[in-house]
Amino acid sequence: MANVLPLSCLILLCLAAGNLSLSDRRISVPTSRISMQLQALISGQQRLIPQMSWEVVGVAVTLCSIVPGFWWLRRRSSTSAEAVGTADAETTDPGLLKKHSELKSFKTTRFTYSNIRIFHRRHPQAEKLPSPPLPLLVFIHGLGGSAAQFSSLLTSLVNLSSCLAIDLPGCGRSAYEITSWDAYTTDALVELLEVIISEYREKESGQNVVLLGHSMGASLAARLATRNPSYANALSEHVVGLVAICPMAEPPSEEKVSTFRKLLWVPNSVFDLWRQWDRWGGTESKSVRRFVGEDASQECKKMQYRFNMQSRTAVWRRMAAGTLPTFENGVPRGGLPGKDVWAGLEVPVFLVGGEMDNITKPAELAKIAEFLGKSHPEQIEVDKDSQPINGSAAPVQATSTNGEPPPRQIESIQKEDFIETDPETSDAHEDPSTPNEELSVIPPQPVKPKKILKRIVLPAPATHALLYQPTEVRVLAGMISDFLSSQISGRLGLGWQLQFLAQNSKWDVKNLAKWQKVAPVSDLIAGTFRAMKTLREVDDTHCPEVFVKNWGSIIKDVIDISHDSPVYDSRGLEKGGIHYHKFPSISKIPPTAQEVEGFIALADRLREEQKERAVVEAWGDHCIGVHCHYDAIDEFAKQRPQGIKHAHFIDGIFVRYCKGLKRAPTM
Repeated sequence: MANVLPLSCLILLCLAAGNLSLSDRRISVPTSRISMQLQALISGQQRLIPQMSWEVVGVAVTLCSIVPGFWWLRRRSSTSAEAVGTADAETTDPGLLKKHSELKSFKTTRFTYSNIRIFHRRHPQAEKLPSPPLPLLVFIHGLGGSAAQFSSLLTSLVNLSSCLAIDLPGCGRSAYEITSWDAYTTDALVELLEVIISEYREKESGQNVVLLGHSMGASLAARLATRNPSYANALSEHVVGLVAICPMAEPPSEEKVSTFRKLLWVPNSVFDLWRQWDRWGGTESKSVRRFVGEDASQECKKMQYRFNMQSRTAVWRRMAAGTLPTFENGVPRGGLPGKDVWAGLEVPVFLVGGEMDNITKPAELAKIAEFLGKSHPEQIEVDKDSQPINGSAAPVQATSTNGEPPPRQIESIQKEDFIETDPETSDAHEDPSTPNEELSVIPPQPVKPKKILKRIVLPAPATHALLYQPTEVRVLAGMISDFLSSQISGRLGLGWQLQFLAQNSKWDVKNLAKWQKVAPVSDLIAGTFRAMKTLREVDDTHCPEVFVKNWGSIIKDVIDISHDSPVYDSRGLEKGGIHYHKFPSISKIPPTAQEVEGFIALADRLREEQKERAVVEAWGDHCIGVHCHYDAIDEFAKQRPQGIKHAHFIDGIFVRYCKGLKRAPTM
């Protein structure tokens, strides 16, 4: 046995090497070359000690390697984490989620889940909009993920309706307190979600639900929405739409399930070593590249690394095991849903995939479309009015009827390419983002919208991380917005909501008289920015349409730093070539150092993007517009008379940027 003890614990990992392709995996196996070398090394040891079994190797390797292995890998991991910044889920929680979140306990028929993080933001104008209330948008993350991954999407969609996002047990900011493996099966999680959604749904007012799931979360959403009697639940009657992002069509094969179960036998301690080895390299590690791709931005890589660090091994193993079905005569039972669940959907369905997704490949969308069959007529026309809510209009590929993406990109499509849609699948309004006289009529909000399938594959570099890839998520937000307003209800169109609220004199900018006295746009600040007052959708001179005509050749991006929903439809800017970005901050409260860093990072990124766009689109001078931007005090006062009004802002700026100031630690 003495000859065995010096072996690295990586030998144990080699025992589990195989074709690991489970959706949302956070673990990778050694390369085939290393694997073969380690297998040869173990075989050599067995020749020396014939009675040695694989189990003995595992025990010996674990005992001799666990302590130094942890020490070495944790040192490397901590070094990488320092380069990325803190990975603490609470510290890094986006401001929007942090402000509207709470920790609550929920009881199902079998388990009590304590300290579950719930994000819930009711539509700020819910009381002023017609009844019944707009559908509740519910966001469900995938295996190893968290609600924070929906942050960019939520920033856009909270303006459309009330939103609910959940950190599943042990994920994100939710506590890991219940250790039973049965509490993390697909059935158990579906029941928990049903309990949570039912508590936040406004049942007395007849509020319905639209489910939006990513990866494994899409499978959970499909289980909640299906009308298949074998999976009956009380919530399905109130689901009026499903958005499945990077979904998995069916569980793995029986052979793969057998392999996965063996992998999950590996103890937590060794699994942790395996994961830390997988994270070797920090933002350039395999664990990051697997999700975001080789050429992702540094910002995206940092987020992925942080999400990987936040994923608890014990929770991941339990949820992964819960997705695996058992097989009876080759038929899967339990675990991830398959054909019978998808075929039981009776609501509008929107499937979204990423061309470069290596976790759940785009081919999964075609499988689901086949499962849905003729019950869901597929909408394959290109909607020329579809625009991102808060970002650039990157080219989008819609899959064809045979599942293959068309060879052309959207820029090459001509007017003649558009086809007349079937009346049953046409949009409720030709342009839900542009208010007009007809939109003053309250659109219907059917309890049972007509079944339809929309299927989109975002082109490269869209990956499994398209939820937080800066460009892709903006396009995704726009497409989801269009789907909601055209297939669920026209009331979910932001343009219609703004028009309705303005016409009824129920909602507008605060202190309208004061707003009217402020110059619309300031002079250039620091050669980069122009401060501007917020736009009004119903204003004659400072609405998106007029702003694009007057400033579209100069201001190419607008950063909205207000905390509330804007009183204009930002897609009016997008259609004029001005990209809209939401970076919420709270009025009258000095921004934190982290918020300042985030704003600077956003501005730097936009400046770099503008350089590229200027070459492609042949621009001249260009800049960034900012709602109520606070720059250096003197410069700001000069370019925007009266400057910064709040003295404590000025005090805070002086303290923050005082050279040589040394702070003593707080005792």
